[in-house]
Amino acid sequence: MKAAEVARACAGDPLVLWGAQAMGPGVRAWALGEAVAVACPDLNRRDRLTVCGPAGAVSTLVRWALEEVGPSYRMVGERALVEEVIARDARLRVLGTFEWMDTPAGAPGAALTPPPGQGAGPGGVGWLPSDQEGQVSALLARAAPSAWAVPGVAGVRRWAGVRDEGGHLVAVAADAWSCPPVGFVAGVATAPAVRGRGYGERVCRFVLGELAAAHERVALMVDTGNHAAIALYERLGLRGRPLAAAAPDDA
Repeated sequence: MKAAEVARACAGDPLVLWGAQAMGPGVRAWALGEAVAVACPDLNRRDRLTVCGPAGAVSTLVRWALEEVGPSYRMVGERALVEEVIARDARLRVLGTFEWMDTPAGAPGAALTPPPGQGAGPGGVGWLPSDQEGQVSALLARAAPSAWAVPGVAGVRRWAGVRDEGGHLVAVAADAWSCPPVGFVAGVATAPAVRGRGYGERVCRFVLGELAAAHERVALMVDTGNHAAIALYERLGLRGRPLAAAAPDDA
C-alpha cells in the first residue's frame, strides 16, 4: 500500500499515519474492510505494528502480519481494541499501557505558537546545535534516564533546549520519528533542581509550535501515571487517547 492508500483506509487516524511513517523503507501495510495494520521497523526503538478498526478484522490482520514480519513486532492500538484482540488470540499478552496525545486536525491554536525572537542562549529557548548533544545526554541521564529518545538514536532528528540565566541547559525536548502528517515530540526532560519553574513548559511549547507549523498534527506519548505531564500537554491543546501494546508470548 502507498501512503495515500493507508491514509484513506484508516480514515486519517493520526496514530496509524504516524505508524506508517509515510510508507518509508521496510514499512508494510494491510487492510481488511475497515481494519488497518501497519508494520514499521525500528520506530521509537521498537518494531511496531500499529492497528485500528473492528476487533475481529484487526485480529485477522495481526495474525497475517505477524506471520510475515515475525514476532519482534509489537501491536499498538487503542487500549480497548488491543484488549479485544488479545481476547480473540491467546498467544498475545499486554506489554504496557500509555497515552497518545495529539493536536486536533487543522490549526493548532495560539497555545502552540513558539516564542518569537528567542534562541537557546542564557534565558532563551530554541533548537540546539548538534555539538551540544553531549549536554543533552548528560541532562537526560540525570533527569530522564529511561527516555526513549536520546542523541544518536535513529529517527531522533534534533533537540530543543532551555537555558537558565547562568547558561545551564535545564530542559530539553526532541523532534523524533516525525513524518509528514504527524510531527512527534519525545525526550522531554527538566533538570530535577528546577522543576516547577516553567522550563519544561517553555521547551514543550516551542517544539510543539515548531512542529505544528510543519505538520498536519503534533503528537507524543506519555506514561498514564504521569499526571503532571498530561496536565501540561492538555494546557497546550493536546487531547489524550489511551493505548496499549501487545506481543506474542514467545516474542
